[in-house]
Amino acid sequence: MGSQFVIWLTGLSASGKTTISLQLATKLREHDFKVELLDGDAIRNELSADLGFSRQDRREQIRRVVYLCKLLSKNGITCIVSVISPYRDLRNLAREEIRKVSPFIEVFVKCSLESCIKRDPKGLYKKALSGEISNFTGLQDPYEEPLSPDVIVNTDSETVEECVDKIISAIKIREEPVSL
Repeated sequence: MGSQFVIWLTGLSASGKTTISLQLATKLREHDFKVELLDGDAIRNELSADLGFSRQDRREQIRRVVYLCKLLSKNGITCIVSVISPYRDLRNLAREEIRKVSPFIEVFVKCSLESCIKRDPKGLYKKALSGEISNFTGLQDPYEEPLSPDVIVNTDSETVEECVDKIISAIKIREEPVSL
């Protein structure tokens, strides 16, 4: 399988997934890993503009992300995925499919709904609370917390650096050939 892997960050909007992903990618690249970031917003804009936020559309979004991960992993690229992926069954599907070609590390980016609403960098919670957006995860649509993620980082109480270090530690434990 080589030294590539897929790190799947899941959590509420504004929990810190993208921020952590960016720092994690920088750290891995410093150690000569080939890394690709697969951010939920970018994928929605570039590959999934045709999809909404129904359960069926979210399933299709995850299917597309999984396909990209498998393709990149087979070619020696480490993928850092930062997507809300609110449903356990879809994350389990991602894990099963990706593990056919690459190690998979699920990271739960835990953050209280209150903190996410306060951060709200894109103004999405404000729009959802005022009724402009429907099916918003954490408000009108559930977010099913992972039952047994490989790593839990808590952005309410841990710095970005602490979160990245926890993920790096999980990589070292899971992948013997990886030296960071």
